[in-house]
Amino acid sequence: MTAPTARTAAPAAEDIPLSALMEAAVSAIGGAPREGQQTMAEAVDLAMSGGRHLLVQAGTGTGKSLAYLVPALRHALVSGRPVVVSTATIALQSQIVSKDLPRLVEALAPHLPRTPTFALLKGRANYLCKHKIAGGYPVDIDPGALFAEASPDPSGSGSERLGAQVRRLREWSEETDSGDRDSLEDAVSDRAWRQVSVTGNQCIGSSCPMVEDCFAERSRERAREVDIVVTNHALLAIDAFDNHGIIPDHDVVVFDEAHDLTPRVTSAVTDMLNPGMLRGTVRDLRGLGVAATALDDASEELRESLELAPDGRVIGDLPQRLGDAITQLRVEARTAHSDAKDAGDDSSAGARKTVRAHLQEIIDVCERLTAPAEDDVVSISHSQATGRSSIQVAPLSVAGAMRGAILEERTAVLTSATLALGGRFEPAAGEVGLARRDRMGEDELPPLGNPSAWAGIDVGSPFAYRRQGILYTAQHLPQPGREGPSLAMLDHLTELVDASCGGALCLFSSRRGAELAAEHVRARLDLTLAVQGEDSMANLVRTFREEEDACLFGTLTLWQGVDVPGRSLRLVTIDRIPFPRPDDPLTAARQERIGLRGGNGFMSVSAQHAALLLAQGAGRLIRSTADRGMVAMLDPRLSTARYGGFLREAMPPLWTTTDPEVALGALRRLAES
Repeated sequence: MTAPTARTAAPAAEDIPLSALMEAAVSAIGGAPREGQQTMAEAVDLAMSGGRHLLVQAGTGTGKSLAYLVPALRHALVSGRPVVVSTATIALQSQIVSKDLPRLVEALAPHLPRTPTFALLKGRANYLCKHKIAGGYPVDIDPGALFAEASPDPSGSGSERLGAQVRRLREWSEETDSGDRDSLEDAVSDRAWRQVSVTGNQCIGSSCPMVEDCFAERSRERAREVDIVVTNHALLAIDAFDNHGIIPDHDVVVFDEAHDLTPRVTSAVTDMLNPGMLRGTVRDLRGLGVAATALDDASEELRESLELAPDGRVIGDLPQRLGDAITQLRVEARTAHSDAKDAGDDSSAGARKTVRAHLQEIIDVCERLTAPAEDDVVSISHSQATGRSSIQVAPLSVAGAMRGAILEERTAVLTSATLALGGRFEPAAGEVGLARRDRMGEDELPPLGNPSAWAGIDVGSPFAYRRQGILYTAQHLPQPGREGPSLAMLDHLTELVDASCGGALCLFSSRRGAELAAEHVRARLDLTLAVQGEDSMANLVRTFREEEDACLFGTLTLWQGVDVPGRSLRLVTIDRIPFPRPDDPLTAARQERIGLRGGNGFMSVSAQHAALLLAQGAGRLIRSTADRGMVAMLDPRLSTARYGGFLREAMPPLWTTTDPEVALGALRRLAES
């Protein structure tokens, strides 16, 4: 966060033209004026000042962060209220706070009445808890596990023992100024981090003896005093729905990466119940001296009844035995919640708060499962990998909740490179609770008393896609099946990677597909290959970016999270159209509802989902005006199926071919150049 600086000579913020601020901002970063960026900035400024929601599709290279941050800074100084910027990924949050805002503030400060301020706001579990480190909470796992043999950890902490990681965190707690997990130089596993952090429900709040030194509280105090608050979709939604008061009062919110907004919100309000949650709670109760025998018995009955229940969506009432088990579990959890109120001694406040928070979560989920809302979808899943069963309840739609808790209380700007698939904003608007009838023209201001008025604008992209890249569809390959990648597809993928001499980002719809393909290519080509899960994502992408002929294989995280301009990325391969699983409970329920209303459920849900991911995946290729390369689609349905045209329309408008010799020749020429 920057510190305020008193200024008296500069004019009031509302008297400064937006164009002057944009000119200063663009000049400071060494850029050139972009028509799409200026158009977006003017539309955002109008939306913020006029109280009208705005959806902006801004293609890669537009510079959309600058186009909303400059109007946001101006609005915050004019209104005297902060603007909240919400993103889906930690990477973009870090870029905004560490790179974009510092440069902008420095560039704009001479033109404004005072220097703008900003801060990053995360959930409490992202910070060290000093009270927990001092022994104020129970450990979250069996203490013996702290000294168990080391094992590889996909989070990037290598094979370091859990106990060693925790000791390192305790040492770090004496040195850090922020307590923020992301400021750790050497990553630790999630298990280790849980030993030194607490969730919002576990925190004992103002009664904590270390509240004055709390890292999380310090971050919230800073956020209450700044002009721009940067946070994430899930935290903002939970705060708005449950009225926690974490995020300062504001009248404008910008949702960047808005294509991922409704999935993140849906995930945040999805509840789950499984026997593992209950075992840990019973252990913590016994640590406080509460026997919890009846709760333990109810947990065992839940486990047995879940194992007997069929996998998938629950239509109608729960199976009799499972319903009875959940009802009994709710009763025993309430009893244990009461028993734990005065358990332990004076030093057990943290332990009591933790276990009672867990019990309240169990009670709430049981109540939601026994009386689900009309839009709730209940499903049961059995994991073959872990052998565990669980029951979930998720909302069919979050549109009503978002409209009531967020959009009716503040002006929202939603922006993404993939927001108006097929040129239509209405589907994205409908997902967040904005109706087609409330859409207005780009230059119209909303009538008084209509908090749902909105506009949509596509500012395009500065890239010449047809001259910079090729979309190749391998029409000769067999259609993908459920058994995994075909040998023909693997052989052709190897041909393509060989022709490009690496520089390939290979995207897959499943982890197993990525691993099999990487194994196949490794056995045939002498190239540096990195596979998701072999190291932390940051290290994998760093290796890929720095080695011009390296290849990176992975799944959905890479479809949306990789920004590698230049020759290091000249080939993007996609193994199959990324439709959601047909047996996914939410997908099936959403398609069914649309079908009952006379619509095409497949096109509205599954094809829309696939189009969004294809647009994001193909969008990894061209990241600057100098980039050249190819997107190779190894699923022939993109050109042969009836829905192929809809999917292609969502992707960047590259030059197209289905001829393998043309594709291989182009890659060879690109590699030689």
